[in-house]
This record gives sequence, structure tokens and C-alpha cells, in this order.
Amino acid sequence: MGAGKRGVLTAAVTVVCAVTVLAVPGTAFAAPTPPPDPGTTASVTVVTSDVELEAVRKKLDKLYRAAAKATDEYNAAEEKARQQTAQVVRLARKIVEGREKLDDLKDRAGAAAAAQYRGGGLPPEARLVLSDDPQDFLDGAGRVRQEQHATKGLLGEMTRTQRDLEEYAEDAREQMRKLEAGRKVKAAAQKRVERQIEAAEKLEAELEQEEKERLARLERQAAARAQATWLSSGVLDELTSKATAQGREAVAYATAQIGKPYQWGAEGPNTFDCSGLTSQAWLAAGKTIPRTSQMQWQHLKRVDVGDMRPGDLIIYWADASHVGMYVGDGVMVHAPRPGRTVTLAGAGSMPILGVVRPDPAAE
Repeated sequence: MGAGKRGVLTAAVTVVCAVTVLAVPGTAFAAPTPPPDPGTTASVTVVTSDVELEAVRKKLDKLYRAAAKATDEYNAAEEKARQQTAQVVRLARKIVEGREKLDDLKDRAGAAAAAQYRGGGLPPEARLVLSDDPQDFLDGAGRVRQEQHATKGLLGEMTRTQRDLEEYAEDAREQMRKLEAGRKVKAAAQKRVERQIEAAEKLEAELEQEEKERLARLERQAAARAQATWLSSGVLDELTSKATAQGREAVAYATAQIGKPYQWGAEGPNTFDCSGLTSQAWLAAGKTIPRTSQMQWQHLKRVDVGDMRPGDLIIYWADASHVGMYVGDGVMVHAPRPGRTVTLAGAGSMPILGVVRPDPAAE
């Protein structure tokens, strides 16, 4: 690659450093090769070194990790929006039912008032004086007391129903406020995802095909080194746990998706992001688990790496921004990042934060 090309590559990396919050300050890049002396032959080609490509690989890794973290934020906001929308629907139904009940109570109260009016509305003492039969009066007085108690009961129920309606309405307004706030969080996360992916794609686009192939080789080598280090720790030496019935179903679903493209925010059936794959795999096995890798880390039972079994979820990076499903023999299945497909990889090919188990009660 010539000096101009190398300069473009270096400039692109510099721009990416500025836009990503996860960029490492002070990353060194080789200086552009000076233009050839006019007396030299024009057929000389300067190739981007593996050192430069390794710097690009690390930068891409940070960009895609930033995108993965923002994707988790987007997915969490989306999940909250679903829950809040369902709550608003439930409250709306309660409000409708409450209004119907209140209308019925008002009709009944009106009917009671009309009956009392037709009875003349006389006090009991007057009715006793005017009555020809004291027993009739006493019977009537008993009915009046019953009607009065019923009327008081109606009024009390109307008051309670009205109060319930006001509470439902306030709850609905609060849920709508949360929905609006969540919409803003979701939109901001979406912009961060798109910005990080756009920067990564722009950086990759600056590479020639041969450089892309070498970059892919460097990625595989880095993953292989990490996996070899992980295996050399002896972590699998005592690993004898077998998958549960549900675990086997989850693994079968996840591995059946191999080859399908990664797409941030996707839960299948044709595309997946990392936690979309794991949550849908366990849903297919009859178990609902949290949607995002961070929520899976927070809410599912944690187990020691040495005790993991197929179907368990391996959470990666200190911010829990990636997840894969262990399938056995030191291998996991995951949806890596934009531009990649669901694939098998070494379980230790990335820094492991921990392991969680969706079905801890199963034998």
C-alpha cells in the first residue's frame, strides 16, 4: 500500500479514536511512509504491517464492544417499554370497568332516591301518626332502615370506585411518563449503536481485500491465543456436569441458528444479537429469561466456571456486554458482532466475567 493509502488508514484510525468513548489514549501507530525518491522505481509497493493491522483490530474490537453495550441499553429500554405498555393497557381496562361500575351505582342510587320520593319522604314519626295499623308501620320502618343502609352502602361504594378511578388514572399517567422517558433512552442508545458501527465499518472500508483477510487472520489468532490460555488453566479438567433436558433443548435451538447474521436488537427468527440468541434459545426450551446480557448476569443464578454445563450462559467483559451459550468441550455458540454470523467459538476466546444458569433447579 502506498504512502497516500497508509495516510488514509492512519487518519481513519485517528478519527475513530476521537469518536469512541472506549478508545485507549496514546495508542501508537506507525508514521506514514515518506513518498519515494523521484529517482526510485514506481513499482515499489509498501504493505501495511501486521503491527498496524493489530492496532486496527484492537480499535475495531473496542468499537464493536461499545456498540454491544449500547445495544444492551437499547434492548433494556425496549423491554421496559413492553412492560409499561402492557401495564397501561391493564390500567385502561380497569378505568373502563370502573366507569361502567360507577354508572351502574349511580343508576341504582337514583332508583333508590326515586323510590324514597314516591314514598313521600315522610319521617317515621309522621308515618306512625298517619298509619291505621301500627304493625304495618313497624314493618315499613324496617324496610326504610334497610333502604337507608343500602343507600349508604351505595354511596360508600361509589366513593371508593371514584377513588379507584382516580388512582388508576394517575398510575396510567405515570406509566406514560415512564414510557416517554424510556423512548428517549432508547433513541439515544440507538444513536450510539449506529455511531459506533458506522465508525467501525468506515475503518474497515479503508482496508484493501488482502488487508481484510490478514485482519481476519489476526482476529482468529487472538481468539485462539485466549482460548489456549483459558484451556491451559485446567478449567475443564474436572468439568463433568451434563446438560439438563431443557439445557439440551436450548443448545439445540442455539446451534440450529449457526450461519444466521448478527443484527443488533434482533431476537430472530432470521437475525440475532448475542442476548437475543440466548434468550430465544431458552424460551424455545420453555424457560423465560431476561432479554439482555447485563440483566442475565444480574438476575440469573451464578455458577463457578468449573461447574458449568451445556446450556449455561457465559457472560463476557467486565461490563457484561456480551453473552454466549456453553455447548460443551470448551466451546460456546454466540452471535459475535455486526458483519458476522452466529457461530461456534472457544468459550475462553474472550475475557469471561462469569457463568449464569437459567435452570438451577433442574437435575
